[in-house]
Amino acid sequence: MESLRPQYASTSCRAHTASLADFGGVGDGVTSNTKAFQAAVAHLSQFAQDGGAQLYVPPGRWVTGSFNLTSYFTLYLHRDAVILGSQDMNEWPTINPLPSMVEAEMHLVADTAPSSLDPTSPMLLSLLSEFDRIPGDNGTVDGQGALWWQKFKKGQLKYTRGYLVELMFSDQILISNLTFINSPSWNIHPVYSSNVVVMGITILAPLNSPNTDGINPDSCSHVRIEDCYVVSGDDCVAIKSGWDEYGIAFGMPSQHIIVRRLTCISPTSAVIALGSEMSGGIQDVRAEDILAINSESGVRIKTAVGRGGYVRDIFVRGFTMHTMKWAFWMTGNYGSHPDSHFDPNAVPVVKGISYSNVVADGVAMAGKLEGISSAHFKGICISNVTVGIDTRGKKLKLPWNCTYIEGVSSGVSPPSCPSLPDQGAAGEPCPYPTERLPIDELEFRECTYRSTPHM
Repeated sequence: MESLRPQYASTSCRAHTASLADFGGVGDGVTSNTKAFQAAVAHLSQFAQDGGAQLYVPPGRWVTGSFNLTSYFTLYLHRDAVILGSQDMNEWPTINPLPSMVEAEMHLVADTAPSSLDPTSPMLLSLLSEFDRIPGDNGTVDGQGALWWQKFKKGQLKYTRGYLVELMFSDQILISNLTFINSPSWNIHPVYSSNVVVMGITILAPLNSPNTDGINPDSCSHVRIEDCYVVSGDDCVAIKSGWDEYGIAFGMPSQHIIVRRLTCISPTSAVIALGSEMSGGIQDVRAEDILAINSESGVRIKTAVGRGGYVRDIFVRGFTMHTMKWAFWMTGNYGSHPDSHFDPNAVPVVKGISYSNVVADGVAMAGKLEGISSAHFKGICISNVTVGIDTRGKKLKLPWNCTYIEGVSSGVSPPSCPSLPDQGAAGEPCPYPTERLPIDELEFRECTYRSTPHM
């Protein structure tokens, strides 16, 4: 029986609860708890249609390999609980590749050319997967990823590295008030899901760790990411929707996504990336009140001929950046493909991209905006933007480099490129939607952990 009764906010509370300790869990930082987690989930799954169930992870250091959870299930971590990813590679089983991606990211497997990899090969199961909610009191999930990073850099991996959290075909997801560190690869990956809330999350990874993206909504609708702090070896937030012909065939866009009050440090990647896997389409993304520090680019759109799909109706406002390579970056020449079967006539559409109220300093170049010669990026709007260019000890470059784009600007310093003509004082500010999305209307209630016998 647990003496503590921790409380947390959730969209719903569970009728049945149990502690990992009830199933033989040992939080000594050494003993494997994979079987204890599996036993707990197997027992609690019987309550899925009877008010759902909650598994409490008490204080301790709980080593485990990958395991699936279940529907109508809450995993709650005490503030002094640490889930540790097992260093035994046999405790990370394989699953089939994602249908919209084939091999989620070929280059995540090893430093080899895509043609040398089997595009139908399985991928490793994520540490935590298939649940509805992981609220916490700032407990920690530590992937202990150094082993995986070393093997990746040496080309010793056969399968894609597992993520810390992956949710597939789920609805009503909440991940809140937790710290994720040292993921083998991506940290949080909701895919083919809807009504997803990620809030109050801290993500930490060494800046040289490979592909440790923060939060990657992938073919998801109605997503809310807020009040998160990410230090990463890759993109802090990356919105995706399938890769080339596989994403086109699967046809599930990422749409109606809110990112607000995000702080990001990522010297080699973007604060918010759209793509490069975007073949199912990305639309209606709203980002505001973003702080970027020592990052490669603020907002980056990545696509290429062969991707197909679209990136449209993207709205960004209230962005503060310190020490950046590019404030704005978009490219239609991001040429990585999973195989040689992509359709060269599948040309992506990029339009309706709005940036407003941006302040940046210590920036190497204000904007690198490269569309596609046969499909210009259209409807680009940049307004009320001030970018301080860092010229110390550097050869002075043009602050903007623009090709194959069309749009307008107003109140931009230094002045933007000719393809974004300045509308002057009479120019309208770039649009930002005024209507609220349904995901903003979610209501939370206070839930309490109470241990109940499991036998």
